[in-house]
Amino acid sequence: MPDRRRSIKAPVLIVLHQERSSAGRVGQLLLEKGYPLDIRRPVLGEALPKTLAEHSGAVVFGGPMSANDPDEFVKTEINWLDIPLKENKPYLGICLGAQMLVHHLGGKVETEPQGRVEIGWYPIRPTEHGRLLMHWPKMVYHFHREGFDLPHGCQRLAEGDIYRNQAIRYGENAWGIQFHAELTRAMMHRWVVHGASRFVMPNAQQGRDHLEGRMIFDAPLKAWLSEFLDLVFEKNRCPA
Repeated sequence: MPDRRRSIKAPVLIVLHQERSSAGRVGQLLLEKGYPLDIRRPVLGEALPKTLAEHSGAVVFGGPMSANDPDEFVKTEINWLDIPLKENKPYLGICLGAQMLVHHLGGKVETEPQGRVEIGWYPIRPTEHGRLLMHWPKMVYHFHREGFDLPHGCQRLAEGDIYRNQAIRYGENAWGIQFHAELTRAMMHRWVVHGASRFVMPNAQQGRDHLEGRMIFDAPLKAWLSEFLDLVFEKNRCPA
């Protein structure tokens, strides 16, 4: 049986926002599907490509910063989204990456009116558009204090109880998800340790709930992620 990792595909651009961040399971699954990774960290001064002609698409991950921050690299990243959108290349924004997409499209990124966060495991529900695309997990992992509205031209694919917009699609090839399916076990342990100060925020779950929830909910979330990456990078070649 041929090794899928040896298939010749253009790399996927991976945009990370901290020195020690990794692409986690997204990176692992893309490598298994035959996509090399081109990892860049604009926050450390690494430039983003001027075209994605030599890439299969891009994934922009989360981070502790906000899409509303005045930092130059944040503005640069948001403006850079012109490239995948104009070239109609697959784009996946995860948490901050989704919020950057919304900001670029003229939408708002802001906290929930009561100041509640989603840090831990929370339910989502697919919309009619989402159900037509694929089967969705019932519980997903979050680590955010801001959400986003639905810009003009976007489809809502999944929704939640506190932050309504959990997964969106813009046009043919741009996708955004508010939750994190990319965490490996080691990554979750690291987030629970380094993010413990946020567990006192309204609606946040305690660290033990993060880890216990992983044992219950992680397997279907991982299966969903593999199928979703196929949808983003391999199957979505017809108009939305």
